[in-house]
Amino acid sequence: MKLNLVLLAALVLSSLALVRSAYDERRLFAAIDRARNEGQQLEVDAKRLEAEREAQATHLRVESVARQKLQMRNATPAITEYVVDDPASGAAR
Repeated sequence: MKLNLVLLAALVLSSLALVRSAYDERRLFAAIDRARNEGQQLEVDAKRLEAEREAQATHLRVESVARQKLQMRNATPAITEYVVDDPASGAAR
């Protein structure tokens, strides 16, 4: 009779351990699936941001922003100042 009770207790404990292990497995599998989905979404976002960065860095866009926002203009001979280095003045110092 004692052996039957011991075996019954062992059976109940092993059943509970099996249920717990199956629950943990499902929970971990769901976490892995969420992480994979998040990784895929991050890859998509990274590709989109890279495409946006490349679109923003085109030469025409940079030139347009420089002209409009920074008030820059091309250098012309009329606004260019040339500096001549006189070698004699450097030696006198």
